[in-house]
Amino acid sequence: MTRQTTPINPPAIRDAATVILLRRSETETRVLMGQRGKKAAFMPGKFVFPGGAVDPQDYHGLPPQDVERCEQDGTMPICSKRLAVGGSSAMAQAILTAARRELVEETGLSLNADAQMRFVFRAITPPKRPRRFDARFLLCDARDVVEDLDDFSRAEDELAYLQWVELSAALTLDLPFITRVVLAEIDALASSNEPPVAVPFYDHRGPIGRIISIE
Repeated sequence: MTRQTTPINPPAIRDAATVILLRRSETETRVLMGQRGKKAAFMPGKFVFPGGAVDPQDYHGLPPQDVERCEQDGTMPICSKRLAVGGSSAMAQAILTAARRELVEETGLSLNADAQMRFVFRAITPPKRPRRFDARFLLCDARDVVEDLDDFSRAEDELAYLQWVELSAALTLDLPFITRVVLAEIDALASSNEPPVAVPFYDHRGPIGRIISIE
């Protein structure tokens, strides 16, 4: 008897934004994390940073011609230029817009209009996963949050146990592999407000993942 297998088409890779909120004091640095539901299709039960896929409405922020003008006259910030690598300036703006939206939806917290988001890591979900994302990790200072940092009452129910976790303690949680890698990067960047020299990119579009740099 010949066993037949049904070919499975890998899911499309969706652009996504992930927000890493750092809450710094004289004695410690904490990061905001929450736990995904046990029955979630993607990373069930794992502790993660707030974030999610870019939606079509996220392209309706800054007019594309304004983004293009900034890129052409050299005034586009380095983080936005790096976000546009492999895509477009409009996509870079959509990722920044999605980051703000997802933060509000998943935590109830919002960033002020002048908040700076540092692009610090990029990762593509490996093949054979039920969902795949091209996630850009954006580092933000908790001082740029408008609301009470400990009030998550306006959050939707996608993340449970929202909490501020000290960086070293975060490594003891049930984390996805890539989140552990990102936490190591964050530990090295926590004492500075400058963009990284280069952005590590865990590119796993093919069967084997590789780390490259976005300059």
